[in-house]
Amino acid sequence: MLLADVVATTEALIATRSRLAKVQALAELLRALAPDEIVPTIALLTAAPRRGRLGIGWRSLGSREVVHAAAASLTVHDVDAAFDDLSRVGGAGSVAERGALLDDLAARATPAEWDFLTRVMLGELRTGALEGVLLDAVAKAGDRDAGEVRRAAMLTGDLGETAALALTGTPDALAEVGLVVGRPVMPMLAATAATVSEAVETAGRASIEYKLDGARVQVHRRGDEVRVYTRSLAEVTTRVPEIVEVVRALPVTDVILDGETLSLDEDGNPRPFQDTMARFGAETAREIALRPWFFDILHVDGVDLLDEPQSVRAAELERVAAAWRVPALVTDDPATAEAFADDALAAGHEGVMVKAVGAPYAAGRRGKTWLKVKPVHTLDLVVLAVERGSGRRAGWLSNLHLGAYDPDGEFGEAGGFVMVGKTFKGLTDALLKWQTEYFPTIQTGGNGYEVTVAPVTVVEIAIDGVQRSSRYPGGVALRFARVKAYRPDKSPRDADTVQTLRGMLRS
Repeated sequence: MLLADVVATTEALIATRSRLAKVQALAELLRALAPDEIVPTIALLTAAPRRGRLGIGWRSLGSREVVHAAAASLTVHDVDAAFDDLSRVGGAGSVAERGALLDDLAARATPAEWDFLTRVMLGELRTGALEGVLLDAVAKAGDRDAGEVRRAAMLTGDLGETAALALTGTPDALAEVGLVVGRPVMPMLAATAATVSEAVETAGRASIEYKLDGARVQVHRRGDEVRVYTRSLAEVTTRVPEIVEVVRALPVTDVILDGETLSLDEDGNPRPFQDTMARFGAETAREIALRPWFFDILHVDGVDLLDEPQSVRAAELERVAAAWRVPALVTDDPATAEAFADDALAAGHEGVMVKAVGAPYAAGRRGKTWLKVKPVHTLDLVVLAVERGSGRRAGWLSNLHLGAYDPDGEFGEAGGFVMVGKTFKGLTDALLKWQTEYFPTIQTGGNGYEVTVAPVTVVEIAIDGVQRSSRYPGGVALRFARVKAYRPDKSPRDADTVQTLRGMLRS
């Protein structure tokens, strides 16, 4: 298939806000693919090159000075091979070699194709066709049950593999996909509740658990082999030997555990999130130890537990890893739950999770059976621009422009971001220094005062609430926003939506 056909489909996606129209356009494209084109095309459509990060930034792509092709000739396989070559570049002379490869690819692409490829390489395609839309299109193209497609995607953690099964596999191929120890599963996600009492009323009898301000981990053990994955399913086993040691010592042979990890200070209190992430991302420096806290178990010694109620999974978790469980209390009494939440806050944690005891583990979904409650509203937003500081902050990049996600383009571009406020509060000198070094590497424009950046950086913001505003397109603005932490563990698609913020408005 020509790359131009993929580009034309993405342009059609951008041109409509209709979910049905997006699904139809994608399904038509998928039906036209040869079997060996499915996986690389899904990688293009999700702006997720199959070899992972290519080590290419905005500056590298924006500085290319080549004459583009006048007619389309690049195929999906051509692009996949070029990305493979780029992923192999490293060591001495890598900058020049990578530049030569990019120049060759740019020269073979038409202007429209190069614009598309640039957005793919930067992970910013923004068609408004998120994973849910693409999975519906896969189901339609393969005449498959949408539920089976979604479950297979959750269990494989791979949209390309799932699409290939749906489009070319046997009638039973999707149903035969199961949980595999060593292959990460899309994690279950939580919705938000304003208060503990509200959450308990929604969930009924529930497990009330400490909500830790740490990094999500999914740990797989098969025999003595242990692998640790992040929220985004990236493997980080070599960075967390203390977690590997803990899980290797558990009284099981095979197990899959879901949880958090965070670092503690000398008094056993949680360190700031930045300390945990700095340690979590380090390959060698390990002055700060990480402790695992597990809150779910998905498999143990040949038995899958995904479809079991939370109460059954909790009992198994207690049997297998009692010493490493997140503190929890089962109740349907709001007052008891509130008191437990107070204990969590007193211990220095964020708040609590409220989990319905009868609910299965719905991997990859954000439903009402898991509810998070924090006393201070926190939002994950994306940095759109940053202003140059003045006074004591002269010479530093300071004030952040913050955007909320707009998946369907209700207030702008589908899959884009809507500005909802600014803040310079909560920025330490260390963060100011980091911002000043980092944001110019993803700069896309600006003037003498503002630096516009690629919308790829997620920052956790604490707020006192939101208010109506005619200043911003979404009609909502943040109240008393301050920086809590940068979240390198999250992608821009994980950011809170502008619709969520509007839902916080008081009528």
